[in-house]
Order: sequence, then structure tokens, then C-alpha cells
Amino acid sequence: MANRLAQTTSPYLLQHADNPVDWWPWSPEAFEEARKRDVPVLLSVGYASCHWCHVMAHESFEDDDTAAYLNAHFVPVKVDREERPDVDAVYMEAVQAATGHGGWPMTVFLTPDAEPFYFGTYFPPEPRHGSPSFQQVLEGVTTAWTDRREEVAEVAGRIVADLAGRSLVHGGDGVPGESEVAQALLGLTREYDEQHGGFGGAPKFPPAMVVEFLLRHYARTGAEGALQMAADTCAAMARGGIYDQLGGGFARYSVDREWIVPHFEKMLYDNALLCRVYAHLWRATGSDEARRIALETADFMVRELRTAEGGFASALDADSEDAEGRHVEGAYYVWKPEQLREVLGEDDAAFAAAYFGVTEEGTFEEGASVLRLPGDTGPVDAARVAGVRARLLAARDERPHPGRDDKVVAAWNGLAIAALAETGAYFDRPDLVERATEAADLLVRVHLGEVARLTRTSKDGRAGDNAGVLEDYGDVAEGFLALAAVTGEGAWLEFAGFLLDIVLEQFTGEGGQLYDTAHDAEQLIRRPQDPTDSATPSGWTAAAGALLSYAAYTGSEAHRTAAEGALGVVKALGPRVPRFVGWGLAVAEALLDGPREVAVAGPVGGELHRTALLGRAPGAVVAAGEGPGAGAEFPLLVDRPLVGGEPTAYVCRHFVCDAPTTDAGELAGKLGG
Repeated sequence: MANRLAQTTSPYLLQHADNPVDWWPWSPEAFEEARKRDVPVLLSVGYASCHWCHVMAHESFEDDDTAAYLNAHFVPVKVDREERPDVDAVYMEAVQAATGHGGWPMTVFLTPDAEPFYFGTYFPPEPRHGSPSFQQVLEGVTTAWTDRREEVAEVAGRIVADLAGRSLVHGGDGVPGESEVAQALLGLTREYDEQHGGFGGAPKFPPAMVVEFLLRHYARTGAEGALQMAADTCAAMARGGIYDQLGGGFARYSVDREWIVPHFEKMLYDNALLCRVYAHLWRATGSDEARRIALETADFMVRELRTAEGGFASALDADSEDAEGRHVEGAYYVWKPEQLREVLGEDDAAFAAAYFGVTEEGTFEEGASVLRLPGDTGPVDAARVAGVRARLLAARDERPHPGRDDKVVAAWNGLAIAALAETGAYFDRPDLVERATEAADLLVRVHLGEVARLTRTSKDGRAGDNAGVLEDYGDVAEGFLALAAVTGEGAWLEFAGFLLDIVLEQFTGEGGQLYDTAHDAEQLIRRPQDPTDSATPSGWTAAAGALLSYAAYTGSEAHRTAAEGALGVVKALGPRVPRFVGWGLAVAEALLDGPREVAVAGPVGGELHRTALLGRAPGAVVAAGEGPGAGAEFPLLVDRPLVGGEPTAYVCRHFVCDAPTTDAGELAGKLGG
């Protein structure tokens, strides 16, 4: 018998629709039910491609006895953190404050007023490693609720008061300048792993936003050290097991410092951000490897994540069936020497084992190895590598595929649109620009729809029930602005402006601070607000970047002022925690550079337009078009005549314009190209 989750659109919630647990989706009715029955709420938060979420579901939520106890003593509520990042953020903050760590699955016990009083993450079915069993936790919470209600209320009240008191220190005293950016760079240098690239120790996450800052800083200042950290990190990831050496695309993170063994789930957001980073690295250095990784990652997204409606699905699972039919992590991706021999024969298998670092003892579990490029094979025959790769990929395709989380998340599609539009433009791949345009069309048609507010998710072309949060508005606007620059279609600039006006009206507080939810959104126990990056740019700094670009395109003082107000927080946090405010620092680089405004009176896709797009000046905006209607599409093109009948480029910043030029080489020089 299906529970209430069967009516939802979230693939994660649908995975639990047949549990014997009588799940409710997050809703006022669930808390009303808890009030009526006088029982606590068990809040369980996870996402579709989360390995330990599946484990706990199998061990506990599919178990009839556990479910019977849960249903009798609690109102169980299931939340997909990717659909409700606001609910996830508020309770995760409480979990981290109480326990010192967080993660998913997240298990929180709440009063019927949604106030948390007991927390955890994964609970095992039997006590182990000092952790109580899930059943023991349920019984303990029930006893406390029944016999010590006053104590529970006191704990809940204290936690809520503590959360409410955490109002954010935003740098209301101006924008980040040279000194803050220099301190941030110094901080990154201290945390940089000279030996293996990247920052910090294991587990190691791909630092896309930090690399974006380093590339922009290099472009603006010529600091070789910044470029070196960016290039070496990208090279190490590209040659590691975190990168899929056969099919392209990146896994979520590496469990070790050396990038060898990944956590195998592949997320849309990582691949979108990294595709763009490698394209920008190529723009800065001309590296063939960077070009290859950008294109392979773009092709991976289109091939594996694109949905029938033209959007991009959220993720591929880490787990899939192995040869024995067991559901295990990494089964689709790893190889044993005998498997290489089966596919390739003795000679090519020996070559592939050396080239991809496949050993007899294995680098992963049970003697299997993750493919990587250890690089100690000396010069190799490129045609032989290509042939081996194609045969292994074809053989891998016969294996059971990992599951796919098909929901379309607005913010992550915004990141994908920006990446595909720019990668397509740089490498003369109009098909990638078309895929970006189709995804943008879906967001306008389904996620904006009739309501003229952004919906967070859709599935199978149907909008979900949850309102977009700040990162949705910021990242989608960023994607639309990138698409406008590449296609010369001013409609995308208009759509970005529409979204950013909502940011100004609904998400902005005093002193330039931003909130993750709209003024008229559902009121949680605290209004979520976080300027630091997680796996994606924070909504706060994503919005700041899009506001800054939009102001450069239109001359809008209100958007420029809002961007500067929002960047106060980067002034405060950049020098202290640069690894966690990378996107904010990248936006600060654009502000320090102007950003430059490039108007190309001439054909879209022509030499001057392409040169403008390849300019390295941080955050430069590009408008291209010809004929009398061009100024109607882009304010930057108003009163920009051709010089001598030739396509002409105009470069301005800080209200000052250079002399117009018809020469692509001269334009490249003006844009650090």
C-alpha cells in the first residue's frame, strides 16, 4: 500500500512511497496531525543519490516492526533536501550546532510547532561504534516526550532562541577591495595541497568556485601563483579517479587526498561548474587538456543527464548492480585486470592497466580499480588509447546503469546553461548552445509558467510545488545572462532582469544582506540565510554576481547598488574563510575590474563577437548585434555605429569608454586576451 508520498514529484520521496512507514510530505497538515495526536514529528531529510539514505531506508524504513513503532509514536515527515533547501538549511544548522557535524540522511525530532529537540544523521539498525540503534533512539525520544515533556520544551525553546540569535554579520561597511582579495589569496595559498592540488585534506571536493576566483585574479593582476594553483588543481582532478576517464564528467568528491577513489555519484551542479571552469582555464592558457575536459564534461551532461523536455536531471546514483546482482557503490565504473582482458585481450589489457592505473590488488574494493591517469607510462600512442577507451566504454555500457534522479532543479540548470552556452561558443559547438537554449526555454515555460515566480523543481515537464529560493534566482539569471552574451538574443537579458527584480523586492534585507527565502515564503523557525558556498555558489553571492552583470548591461543603478551591498559580506568573510566564499571572491574580482562592458556592433558569431567572448577580463559583459533593432535588444548597443562600415567593438568601464576598434587583435588586448 502506497503512502502519501506517491502523490509527489520528487524521485527521492517516490523511492519511499511504498515504505510501511506512513510518511507525510512537509506540510502544515503533518504538523496539525502531530498536534492532534500529541506526538512528536520525525523529520527525515535526504536526497535521491545519497548512499547512506538508501542504506537507512533499507534497514529501517522498509522494516515492518520499525515502521509500526514509528507510525504509532510519531508523525513521520520525509523531505527531499534538493526540493526544500530552506527546510534542510534551517535544521542542518541546528544539527551542526548541537553535534558539531552534519550530513545526510538527517534525522531530527521536532515538536508539533516544528521546533527541534533531538538530532542525528544515520542511525544503524543495531547499536554499533558507540552509536545507539534507530529503535533505541525512537524509544528514548518517546519516553522523553511522554515523561519529561517540560525538559523537551525547554531544550526546543533554547535551540530556537539560539538559532534566532545567529543574525548574520554582514560587512555593511563597503565592498571588498585589493587588501581583502590579497588576504584571501594568501589564505588559499596556506591551505593549498602542493603535492596533489586542491585545498585541505581528505575527503577532497572539487573547488570549482575557488578556481574561478583564482583564474579571474590572474586575469586582472597577472599573479602567476594564482594561475598555477588553478591549473595544477584542474590537472590533478582531470587525471584522477574523480574524473570518469571513459565517459567524461566528475564524481561528487574524492575520499582521499590524491583524487584516486571518488564517491561515485555524479551531480549536475558539479559537472556544470567544472565544465565552465575548464573552459575558462583553456581561455586563460590554451591547454589542450582543459579543452578536452570541458568538452567531454559538456557531452556527458547532454548524453547522460538531459531529460526528454530539454532540461537536465539532478544526478546519477553512486550505486548500481554488480556482476553478482548486488547493489554496490561504484560497480558501474570500476575494473579488475581480468575484466580488462575479457574486453581487450592480453596485449591491450596490459597496455590499458598501465595507462589507467589498474593493479592486481586494486585501488578500490575487492581488487577493483578506479580508472585514472597515473602518468608514468611515458609517451603513448593516442590512436591506441582512443581505441581502448571506446571498447571499454562499449563494454561498460552493457553493465546495469546507475539510477538517475530525473527532477530538474532550476538553480543547477542555470549553472548548466551558463557552462554549455560558453563551452559551445568557445569551441564552435553550436549544438551545445542549442542545448543550453532548450534548457532555458524549459525554465521559462515550466518553472516560471503562469505564476511569474520561479518554481524550484519540475519532473516530466510538470512544475513541483516548492517555491524557488535565492540560489534559483541567482543561478538562473547567471545562465540567462551567459546565454544572452553568446546568442545575442536580448530576450534572455529581459528574463534575467525580471528574476533579479524579484530578488530586489523579495529577498533583500537591510544593509545589503540577502535571505535564502522570499519575504512571502513559508515561515520556518528561522529564516535561512547563508553567504558561504557549499557544493554550489551560495544564493547570496550568485545573486550578487548576476546583479552586477545586469547592471553592467543596462546601467541600472539599483542593481549595481544591490550588488555592492551584497558584497559587503565578502569583505568580511573573504580574508577569513576564502575556501568557502570562492564565488563571492570571483564576483569581487569582477567588481574590481569594472566589470568591463563590451558592445559589438556587428554580426553575432562574427570575429569581433567571438574575440569579445574569449576576453579574460573578470565578469566582462558582452552584447552583440547589428542593424537598427540591436539597441532595443541590448541597451549597450544604443548609439554604437559601425566605423567605416566595418563591425566595431566598444569597451567601457567605470563610465569611461575606449576608442572604438574594428580590429580583433586590438580588442583582445583591451580584454586581457
